[in-house]
Amino acid sequence: MNLKTIPYREYEKDLPQKGQHILAQYSNDNIIVYQAFNPNIARYAVANQAFGGAHYRFSRMSWIKPNFLWMMYRCGWATKEAQKRVLAIEISKANFESILEEAVFSSYKPTIYQAQENWKRALETSSVRLQWDPDHDPYGAKLDRRGVQLGLRGEILRAFATDWIISIQDITPFVLEQGAKVKAGELNALQVMDEAVYHVKSSKAREMIALSPLE
Repeated sequence: MNLKTIPYREYEKDLPQKGQHILAQYSNDNIIVYQAFNPNIARYAVANQAFGGAHYRFSRMSWIKPNFLWMMYRCGWATKEAQKRVLAIEISKANFESILEEAVFSSYKPTIYQAQENWKRALETSSVRLQWDPDHDPYGAKLDRRGVQLGLRGEILRAFATDWIISIQDITPFVLEQGAKVKAGELNALQVMDEAVYHVKSSKAREMIALSPLE
């Protein structure tokens, strides 16, 4: 997928300002998610168009984020230690929704799990954690709108990291260039990824999102 960027001043115009929404760049069939790593992991991933190698750990939980600015908040525009290479990862919508279908919320939701024991049991056995967090502006300030991040482990992580990837692009040069504009206060010149609300198609995944209480 060819990544599309827009001026930041245009970014928020058509986006909801409140509520919980999956914001992403996507095509008819595929969707982009982001991760940030150290150079060794990123170098292997780009070269092999899959994750692995001596420095990648399948035993750890790995978080994916479909929202570009949330990723920028997390990695500090590619300046934080071990997050200095930012990757745009393309997977199919079908596999993205498979991830949503397997998710358990990272915090207890009594309306969904009825009892803490039920939630803890689901959390222990699930390969996916779903977490709603505040979206952020380019400076890292919290917004009223919340975005999603998904933690993967076990079989889901291995499938995502090795079989489901359509393409991996290292967007670090773009991130650093735009981060310098943020640091200089030049928001009028800032470019970000063009994103829209992603509407889930899978009935099971859609039910999961619909049941999610506003945090």
